[in-house]
Amino acid sequence: MSIDGNEYRRVLGHFPTGVTVVTADDGGPVGMAIGSFSSVSLDPPLVMFCPARTSSSWQRIRSAGSFCVNVLGEDQKELCGTFAGKSPDKFADCSWTTKATGAPVIEGSIAWIDCEIHAVHDGGDHDIVVGLVRALEADPDVDHGPLLFFRGGYGRYEDL
Repeated sequence: MSIDGNEYRRVLGHFPTGVTVVTADDGGPVGMAIGSFSSVSLDPPLVMFCPARTSSSWQRIRSAGSFCVNVLGEDQKELCGTFAGKSPDKFADCSWTTKATGAPVIEGSIAWIDCEIHAVHDGGDHDIVVGLVRALEADPDVDHGPLLFFRGGYGRYEDL
């Protein structure tokens, strides 16, 4: 049985996902927008994301051996677009610091999770990257929700 790629994307696009930027430092900052992020385990604390195997940003993150997941807020749609693109300097218009692993923590993110690469598994045309959490924090003063991706567009969370 063959599944049409466009139909696959259309149907799975009905599942809303949070938007993150995964960053690292391999001699310079590198980052990429990721929607396929999830927690894996509480003990030990593990998370995962799934980058395309062909991504040059992923290759640099892999070589760094560590990464930071920056959870974007609903006010960071433009920043997401920058990190989803191929700009040679995605960090030109954003401020950042570093924490436990040295990976960039993007200012204004509503939360960040700093990790070491624990394992990389085959996921078809993507890799399944499992990270061991070394440090994390959520902004206690955030007064807005996360940036969400749904049916090919960006949106926001509203309490019901």
